[in-house]
Amino acid sequence: MKLIGFAGWSGSGKTTLVEQVIGVLSARGLVVSLVKHAHHSFDIDHAGKDSWRHRQAGCSEVMVSSGQRWSLTRELRGAPEATLEELLTHLSPCDLVLVEGFKRAPIPKIEVHRAVVKEPLLHPDDAHIVAIATDTALVTALPRLDINDPVQVADFIVAHLSL
Repeated sequence: MKLIGFAGWSGSGKTTLVEQVIGVLSARGLVVSLVKHAHHSFDIDHAGKDSWRHRQAGCSEVMVSSGQRWSLTRELRGAPEATLEELLTHLSPCDLVLVEGFKRAPIPKIEVHRAVVKEPLLHPDDAHIVAIATDTALVTALPRLDINDPVQVADFIVAHLSL
């Protein structure tokens, strides 16, 4: 599987850009998967539902399946957070994995930067950043992509990863 990450500070527009790029790449016939890092507790389940009740009762893993999808939830219960490499082993084969977050992972990444976010750029300190998707002019040797042009970002990914 080929993969590329999207890294940037909160509020930079990573999720919106990734969502748009997925649409472009999927429309081109590529099978795309996503791994997203969350910095907070999250639930894909809702309190009171059967699977939530089973987790609360002590299950380490709960799998829910229907005719349209299946989902596996693993409770860490104090165990260390899974690494990106460990998470990737759980994905089915695909053409491309997009990784949102995991900004310190040693994988090729597109930095997502908006002028309104006043945090410093990541790329001077991260040799794995291969381009910057932004809404502002920057002085950089890296390719500058228009954050508002998901087709341009998708074209860059296809060319960069030889898809």
